[in-house]
Amino acid sequence: MHIRDLDLNLLVVFDALLRERSVTRAAQDIGLTQGAMSHALNRLRAFFDDPLFVKTSNGMLPTEKGAQLGATISEIVVAIRQNVVAEAHFDPSTAQRTFVLCMTDMGELVFLPPLIRRMRKLAPHCTLRSVQVPLEQIEGMLSSGEADLALGSIHAAPEGLFQQQLFMHSFVTLVSTRNRKIGKTLTRAQFETMPQIVVSLTGRASAAYDSAFDAYGIKRNIYLTTPHFLAVPHLIDAQPDLIATVPLELGTVFSRLGTVRMVPPPVALPPFALRQHWHARFNADPASVWLRHLIKETFERYPDVVEGE
Repeated sequence: MHIRDLDLNLLVVFDALLRERSVTRAAQDIGLTQGAMSHALNRLRAFFDDPLFVKTSNGMLPTEKGAQLGATISEIVVAIRQNVVAEAHFDPSTAQRTFVLCMTDMGELVFLPPLIRRMRKLAPHCTLRSVQVPLEQIEGMLSSGEADLALGSIHAAPEGLFQQQLFMHSFVTLVSTRNRKIGKTLTRAQFETMPQIVVSLTGRASAAYDSAFDAYGIKRNIYLTTPHFLAVPHLIDAQPDLIATVPLELGTVFSRLGTVRMVPPPVALPPFALRQHWHARFNADPASVWLRHLIKETFERYPDVVEGE
C-alpha cells in the first residue's frame, strides 16, 4: 500500500458513504452516478484490503476497519474543504470570466433564458458562450477546460464525467396548424403514415423515444433527419403534412409561433432526464462549483414537464 496509489477523490467518496450510509444518496451528494460510486467503493476496498462498508437493515455501515478510518478521513476532507478549497474563492459579484456551455439549439431555448436572467443579476461581469459539438468531443472539451459544463442528456456519460439531474421532459408531436386531417389527437395509423422529421445530432434516424416505439411495434415514415431543432417548425410550416415528435417544453415554445400546434403521440412515451455534466478535474473548482449550484437552483424549481400532469 502506497499513498501515491490513493486517489484523493476517493476520500470524498468514503466520507459521503460514511455520512449517507447509502450508495445512492452518497452518489447524489457528491454528483456521481450510482455506477461511478460503486466503482469508487471497489477501488477503496482494493486499496485498504477491506470491505469497509457492508449492507445491513440500517443501511451501509462501516466495518471495524472502516470505522477506524472514518474519523481520520472525515477530518482530512473537512480540512481540505476549509483550508484549501476556501482559499481559492470565487466571488461572482466581482469575477470577470466567460463560462462555456456545451448544448444543442434546444438546450439554448430551454436553459439560456432563465440562466441569463440570474447570471446578469448575480454575476454582472461574467459572460456566457454556447457551443454545439459532437457527442464524442464533449468529454475532451470538459477535461481540457475548453468547456465548463455540458447541458442536456448524455445517455452513456464517459468515465470521468460527473452528472446531476435537473428535471424531466416528456414528448409531444408537432403538426401544422393548417393540417386539417389531424384533430386534437393523432391516431396510430396517421402517425405511421405521415412523413416525419427526426432531430438527431449523430445524423442517424433515431431518437430518445425509439425504443418505446419499437416496443409498441410502431414503424415511422421518416422523411428528414436534421441536427437542428430550430428548423422543425419552419419545415412543418412549409410542408404542412410533415410532423415531428419533440420535448414538450420545446413544443410549447414552437407553438407560440402560431404555425404549429401540439398533440399527444399515439402511445405513451417515457420522459427523459435533462442533466448537467462536468469533468472530475473541475469538481472542486470554485467557479465550476458556483455555476453548477446556480444551474441546479435555477432548474430544481423548474417543474418536471410530463404530459397530463
